[in-house]
Amino acid sequence: MAFETVTGYCWPQSVQGGERVALHLSSAGDRPVSVQVARIGAQRTVVFRAIEIAVGDHPVPTDAPERGCDWPVAADLEVDPTWPSGYYEVELSVDVDGKIRRSHAFFVVRPTPTRSTSSILMALSTNTWHAYNDFGGRNLYTGATSAALQRPMAPGYLYKPPGAGQRVTSLFPPDPYSASHVGYLRMNHLSPYAGSAGWPNWEFPFLRWAEREGYNIDLVTNADLEEHPELLVDDPGNDYRLFLSIGHDEYWSGPMRDSVEGFIAAGGNAAFLSGNTAFWQVRLEDPTPAGPAATMVGYKGFLKDDPVYDTDRGAELTTIWSDHLLDRPENHMTGVSFARGGYHRIGRRVTNGAGGYTLHRADHWMFEGTGLDYGDLLGAEASVVGYECDGCDFTYRDGLPYPTGNDGTPAHFEILGTAPAAHFTRETASRPPPPGEPGEDEYIASRLFGSRERSAVDRISHGHAVLGTYVSPAGGTVVTSGSTDWVWGLAERDPRIEQVTRNIFDRLGSASSVA
Repeated sequence: MAFETVTGYCWPQSVQGGERVALHLSSAGDRPVSVQVARIGAQRTVVFRAIEIAVGDHPVPTDAPERGCDWPVAADLEVDPTWPSGYYEVELSVDVDGKIRRSHAFFVVRPTPTRSTSSILMALSTNTWHAYNDFGGRNLYTGATSAALQRPMAPGYLYKPPGAGQRVTSLFPPDPYSASHVGYLRMNHLSPYAGSAGWPNWEFPFLRWAEREGYNIDLVTNADLEEHPELLVDDPGNDYRLFLSIGHDEYWSGPMRDSVEGFIAAGGNAAFLSGNTAFWQVRLEDPTPAGPAATMVGYKGFLKDDPVYDTDRGAELTTIWSDHLLDRPENHMTGVSFARGGYHRIGRRVTNGAGGYTLHRADHWMFEGTGLDYGDLLGAEASVVGYECDGCDFTYRDGLPYPTGNDGTPAHFEILGTAPAAHFTRETASRPPPPGEPGEDEYIASRLFGSRERSAVDRISHGHAVLGTYVSPAGGTVVTSGSTDWVWGLAERDPRIEQVTRNIFDRLGSASSVA
């Protein structure tokens, strides 16, 4: 991070064609900054350039992680109405004694009803990016209870250089302490949390694959699902068949869930090719003159300090969605939960796991054209089961798994494939808890069952990544991969993962499809 000589952020982070994006920049030594804006997908398409903008050298406030940087506007960019929906990279560069230093910012062009031709809408996991972002020194994992959106992203969240160790998942040979990943982050001066969140880890390789395959996908931020719910449900100009969640999509607000669950309840389809999905509730607060909220609130383990704790706003409490105080488990939406999953091939959790799903119902339509049969492994070559995994409580009948429904999973949820996963304990955690603090497994048990006793912890100690699906009463089909790393099967061109993904998109995402 000491090598950063220019940095910045965009506001708003989501715009439509014809609106404006402000670039808030700072340059060490007051060096002039060059800006290049490009839409990133299967191709990198440059849409704007500016040379040697006067920026200024602005300090990082001590409360930047919680309150933002409040830097002045260095440049104001009008979004051309012809620019398609997508992720727009803002590359910032300065010349330091003949050597070019670069950093990145971003904004999203969300779909315009009159121009959208897509039947698939994908939300970037931007809430999760912000939760892990440690620009300024703190994040929701180091004691902060709110995350400012108006600040740069720390190195590694928006761009990663090529090289071994990019993935946080341990690949063979076994690497129980993720040493290659930690070494990669240190060598490239990236945030130590950059393996857990950010554009390069999951969304970028997914969209590169999808656009190369000919799928036209509109993009929004997580916050757009709250601030523009009409995108999914009420806008007659958009006729989306399929909603997508990709990678690590951990932090959801109540209005976000309302939007997606309303879409499913109305007959819309959803594919959660993600893991640790909607595990924590957050709130978006502090609206700005431009409209969007500037702060994401998440008290997490300090939930009793949340101002809404034990009030008539208790449904907004920023704890895990499966908390007995909320009683709104994410299983209701996705079919699965991290509470019944855990880790696979990371640290000392399922270190020598297969990295793929053992199939139980290979005759399902999702596996058409794959040649797979009962008991076969799916995705092991690319380690598509890795990092964080979601599962459900299930039992066996006649050798096949069925959900019990005790955790909120729909009774008609079909378990198609599974892989073992487990939560960190005091002994296996990469960052052991301080004395007197609970381990992860103990904490989750306390929020689900109100107890840290061994009998409560045992109920969640043997989790799974669960690949499965259910159909809503209105006919909307929901698919879940139950793992963050499904996309790596696409990035590494695993033919069976590619075929399953095509089957999902062609059946659920086609404008003329009937689920």
